[in-house]
Amino acid sequence: MNRLRDRLGHAGTLVPAGAGGFLAWWKEALVAWLPPGWRRVLGLGAGRLLMQPGDDDVLLRLQQGTDLRDLARLPAISDDQGTGPRSAAAAGDPLAQVLSSHAAELPRALLLPTAVALRRELTLPAAAAERLRDVVGFEIDRQTPFSADAVVFDVRVVGRRATQLDAELVAVPRQAMEAQLTRLGPIAGTLAGVDVAGADGAPLGVNLLPPERRHRRPDPWQAWNWALLAVAIVGLGLSLWLVLGNRTQAAEALERRLERDAAPARRAAAQRQQLVSLIEGQAFLDNARRERPAAVEVIDELARRLPDGTYLEKLAIEGERLTLIGLSNEAPALIGRLQGSPLWRSPALTGALQPDPSSGRDRFTLSAEIGPVAPATKEAPRGNAGTNR
Repeated sequence: MNRLRDRLGHAGTLVPAGAGGFLAWWKEALVAWLPPGWRRVLGLGAGRLLMQPGDDDVLLRLQQGTDLRDLARLPAISDDQGTGPRSAAAAGDPLAQVLSSHAAELPRALLLPTAVALRRELTLPAAAAERLRDVVGFEIDRQTPFSADAVVFDVRVVGRRATQLDAELVAVPRQAMEAQLTRLGPIAGTLAGVDVAGADGAPLGVNLLPPERRHRRPDPWQAWNWALLAVAIVGLGLSLWLVLGNRTQAAEALERRLERDAAPARRAAAQRQQLVSLIEGQAFLDNARRERPAAVEVIDELARRLPDGTYLEKLAIEGERLTLIGLSNEAPALIGRLQGSPLWRSPALTGALQPDPSSGRDRFTLSAEIGPVAPATKEAPRGNAGTNR
């Protein structure tokens, strides 16, 4: 932060420490770019009135930045009843009679001569910049021949380095300042500060007047500033309300549009699901059809494997079960003939063989499972369709 202030400083002007000091410096820098006429109209940088008591009169000087201009000379005013605000109010404002209304409203400061001030250069740590006046207050007894209660003082920064701060202590005996204030009479109650003239006659830029005795004039723009602030707050609230209303309307419109577009999307999703189900069902049927032999293939395979002396009374295919009922003169050998077929598996007789007296053959009931034979099963030798055993 110190490096930033050092870079921003220009023409001997230093950036004050702290956020408030930086903002004040920034304001002064921006105001300096405005023409003098605009600054006077806006009430920015209008300057201040300096009162420099002489032997028999008081010199009024106008300070605007670094420019000093003599305005008028007033005779010295004595005030036997004190220099407080009540005395000033009772006697009126003598400056209003010799100055314009604009000049009379400027902040006022007493400018003490160089001879009454004691100045000491100090080198302090950079961290002391935040509470510079409090830190230097403990050095009054060591830096001056007076006690802290016997002087009024102020500190100004004259330079900054990486870790150090160059400051100047300006101290004036309290009695000397009070004597000069007494010479101003009732005007002393309207002072906003007490400054000290340098070797060149220009003010040093310090304020020796205690804060509780500084006169603060009401800001003529304060009412306008509060009114503008209220208007700005109301305008900001209306803007936020309008933005919220617009966003709410946009959200409702988007919700209606999504609801309107969601119905066709749901219908399309349902149709797609139906199509997927049909495709999957068709694929399942195709796979089942490929895995299960056709009835013609089963009948053809039976015709080639059954011997000529075998007659079928019933051939049934129910699901994956094949049932054969018939007469055969080689019924015990039918199991061996039917084994090893790729169209069925596990052929077996169901029940006992029953002799048929009329034909001289055995009645049999045989069943098998439709499907491919396990890989470990060996194919039985096929018999010739025209051979009778």
